[in-house]
Amino acid sequence: MSSKLPAGKQKPTSPFRKRGSLQYAASTDLRGGRHLLTFQYSLPGIPVAKHGPIDLRTSMDGKYKEIAEELLSRSLAESEMRSAPYEFPEDSPIEQLEERRQRLERQISQDVKYEPDILLRAKQDFLKTDSATDLEYLKEQSEVRLDLYPEHELIPEREYQRVTISGEEKCGVPFTDLLDAAKCVVKALFIREKYMALSMQSFCRTTARYLTELGDRPLDISAYQEMPETSITADAPVHPPVSETHPYEGLDPTSMPPDMGYSCKMIDGVVHVFTHKSNMEKATELDLPYPDLQEYIADMNVMMALIINGPVKSFCYRRLQYLSSKFQMHILLNEMKELAAQKKVPHRDFYNIRKVDTHIHASSCMNQKHLLRFIKRAMKKYPKEIVHVEKGREQTLMEVFESMNLTAFDLSVDTLDMHADRNTFHRFDKFNSKYNPIGESILREIFIKTDNHIEGKYFGHIIKEVMEDLEESKYQNVELRLSIYGRSRDEWDKLALWAVKHRVYSDNVRWLVQVPRLFDVYHTKKQLSNFQEMLENIFMPLFEVTIQPSSHPELHVFLQHVVGFDSVDDESKPEHHIFNLDSPLPANWIEEDNPPYSYYLYYTFANMTVLNHLRRSRNFNTFVLRPHCGEAGPIHHLVSGFMLSENISHGLLLRKAPVLQYLYYLAQIGIAMSPLSNNSLFLSYHRNPLPEYLSRGLMVSLSTDDPLQFHFTKEPLMEEYSIAAQVWKLSSCDMCELARNSVLMSGFSHKVKSNWLGPNYIKEGQESNDIRRTNVPDIRVAYRFETLCEELNLITQAVRSEELETIEEEAPCMKIVQSAQ
Repeated sequence: MSSKLPAGKQKPTSPFRKRGSLQYAASTDLRGGRHLLTFQYSLPGIPVAKHGPIDLRTSMDGKYKEIAEELLSRSLAESEMRSAPYEFPEDSPIEQLEERRQRLERQISQDVKYEPDILLRAKQDFLKTDSATDLEYLKEQSEVRLDLYPEHELIPEREYQRVTISGEEKCGVPFTDLLDAAKCVVKALFIREKYMALSMQSFCRTTARYLTELGDRPLDISAYQEMPETSITADAPVHPPVSETHPYEGLDPTSMPPDMGYSCKMIDGVVHVFTHKSNMEKATELDLPYPDLQEYIADMNVMMALIINGPVKSFCYRRLQYLSSKFQMHILLNEMKELAAQKKVPHRDFYNIRKVDTHIHASSCMNQKHLLRFIKRAMKKYPKEIVHVEKGREQTLMEVFESMNLTAFDLSVDTLDMHADRNTFHRFDKFNSKYNPIGESILREIFIKTDNHIEGKYFGHIIKEVMEDLEESKYQNVELRLSIYGRSRDEWDKLALWAVKHRVYSDNVRWLVQVPRLFDVYHTKKQLSNFQEMLENIFMPLFEVTIQPSSHPELHVFLQHVVGFDSVDDESKPEHHIFNLDSPLPANWIEEDNPPYSYYLYYTFANMTVLNHLRRSRNFNTFVLRPHCGEAGPIHHLVSGFMLSENISHGLLLRKAPVLQYLYYLAQIGIAMSPLSNNSLFLSYHRNPLPEYLSRGLMVSLSTDDPLQFHFTKEPLMEEYSIAAQVWKLSSCDMCELARNSVLMSGFSHKVKSNWLGPNYIKEGQESNDIRRTNVPDIRVAYRFETLCEELNLITQAVRSEELETIEEEAPCMKIVQSAQ
């Protein structure tokens, strides 16, 4: 990656990290010191030390590229299919179950004939359940179980009924399969940890601790500073202090941070930053790290090979089934205790705990009745306002509706026709047309766009009305998506000016920026010449405002409330290209076909990573990647999401990929799910995997996606919760757990989360929970934590056991060699 210097020119000694490799130590100069690594994390994680050379060789080593290319080629050939060709087996019919039971009984009776003492021993074992020996055995098992958890996390816990599995082989697969599967799972977790650390995104603290134990040296915690302690005490109010001044008031470019004097240029699809702005000959490139393309492709091939490995699939499927069964047993034994714990908490219930809508689009965040009333009000209040220019002729709002032969009285919810119905199922094109009121794109441009003739005035007003409703509810918060298309350089400035000019801000709202994957459309219309031009339009303004905030003052202020990037479009579109080392670079991508999903995600991630390191050096907030992923399309979208994203939206296809689902569980990757949205587009409600994911312990939350298309009430998030609770019979504890998950995976600041969840929320286990704020019983939090620890212990113990066996086998050989010498 580094360029050669001309003869006679001495290479400057740079304190920065070497570009293109993920294995070099992080620089302390550029990022203001290692202690800042976790300061802006939205879901706190801990950095992981460089791991020792543990043996993770598997039977697939050397074949990753061939396996991955074969799988990707198969997905291209079968592009008409909407899902991957491998999935969980369907539930067996009653006849098959009955036949299997009879077969098993015949086998048992046959065994008893040859070994008559089996039945006798079984009866004896059954009769001695209350003996002192059994009690002693259970006590030993309890002590072993407690050894799995760090000592500082063992606080006096309200006792609850735990399910333990005895015996050496607890996973139900042969040890060789367990070993191979454990190595594959650990290898995949190392890959994700590497990319999360590089991009300053969060990684599950519990998982990081177990991975660290596999290294050749323990993690030096003192080298890193934990998240700063907040001044919040356990008795602090639940509501964070409200800012006295509006963040967009008193915008003074002279009071902004100074110009760094750097310049930036995009090379091979990634922005590079140089030290001099005027004299490029004397300029030195800053070694801001980002993932090397060759290394990313190699890691992608490893992941693709892992998810179709037979023994690994069997192991992960069995573990997922075990997690489901274990949760059902936990509910049978502890449901009443959880309910009793909730009843003991004064004042707090599901209605007054914090909930975050982690996946909602700004252009459809209102319900259809709200939009209808606003349009009618605008027609009465601003009939003479010029809102549109058609072929050089200005049109007022009244003239626009007169051209459609409509009056305010004629309008109704049915006339707007913006609600999804049965005709939108598997028809994303029809769903997109629902964004146009009365089927007219001109009305969409006038009322729900930020960039139009009136500079997004109406859209700003309606968003502020939604914000007022949220502030009135107090306990509901949203993360709205705003679009940047990448067609021109001034899109960011126009968006920021819209927010500042119309004062579109609320303490209950944070922004994500979504980038629609529509390069092929813009390229066909001659709006973009190549893919790199699109990337430049998206990222160059962000680098410019980071280097010199006064150059884009509105954008600098607006970015303080932006938490991340999203990648959106119809995932079911067939992809005609495999992303590999032979793929064209962005500057050379001039094809009519759209780049594949993983291509978009890699270059978004690479530029975001460079930007995060540059912003961290100035103590500015950093960003995370939270794309739409796994709603439809091929399974490798979820592989890219696993490697590069902090959280994802949808994740429906995880139900067909047991390996990935298990990995998402172990890494505790946030999944924002929208069952009502999926019900109208891709998957009927009763088939939605959310209750299954929740029971297994995946980090899932409920979100609305598009209230304008899918919801009817003024509180769409509560509507989402209420339908889910009725259909799936969720308990109060389940719903409060979903709400707590939504806050944890959201992009709100550490200080705000400390108020909402408690000052210790970044810790592990039940110590992180404050039932007075979350209404989630300590029993449920302890169960989730202990179950995750047991799963991580299972796979790491298998990897460690093989290392010990290897050392024991090599020891006699070493003695023989030494004696011979």
